[in-house]
Amino acid sequence: MITIRRSHERGHADHGWLKSQHTFSFADYYEPAHMGFRSLRVINEDRIAPGMGFGTHPHRDMEIFSYVLDGALEHKDSMGNGSVLRPGQIQLMSAGTGVTHSEFNPDRKAPGHFLQIWIQPNERGIAPSYTEWHPAGESAAKVLVISPDGRDRSATIHQDASVWRIQLQPGESTTHELADGRGAWVQVMRGALTMGNTTLAAGDAASTETPGTFTLTATEATEALLFDLR
Repeated sequence: MITIRRSHERGHADHGWLKSQHTFSFADYYEPAHMGFRSLRVINEDRIAPGMGFGTHPHRDMEIFSYVLDGALEHKDSMGNGSVLRPGQIQLMSAGTGVTHSEFNPDRKAPGHFLQIWIQPNERGIAPSYTEWHPAGESAAKVLVISPDGRDRSATIHQDASVWRIQLQPGESTTHELADGRGAWVQVMRGALTMGNTTLAAGDAASTETPGTFTLTATEATEALLFDLR
């Protein structure tokens, strides 16, 4: 069984400098039917005006990562980390016992476009940490970018959750084996693909908790994230 979350059904916020679409309940958008999926709590698709961003603010007990789609995202935090991420790059911050950070679009001319994603940790009160994932010329359709053990160069998360970047050209396919007791969430960021008999466009998502193998096939050049969650 596949459950669909269409792009146009998401919550929407327009703050002028920030335009955001919320897959799950977030801030002033509250939808009891969409509070998250397993440990996946937030998927916000954010577009930030040139030179604008989120000022320094606190978090705790949450695994927070960003995937940059267009432009740039400048991260600074109370752990002393600071970097500018470019398209295809990921930052992962384990807020743990508490951390403050800021996220800005450092480009004064072009808007920034990224996904902000929160996953609940499997343990509260851990020491805060920060890691990044940068592509290294991988041409595979399915590349592991986040995992609980940091295997295959992936960023490490404090949860039984693995995340793959999916990049497919039209007609290309990739498969995923979902084990019993787990759930999969597919978030399309660009393009369009099919999952079973369902077509997903940019901004759409699909989830399943049915064990077995499913296939993702691109109908146009596609970039997506695949979550496998306990």
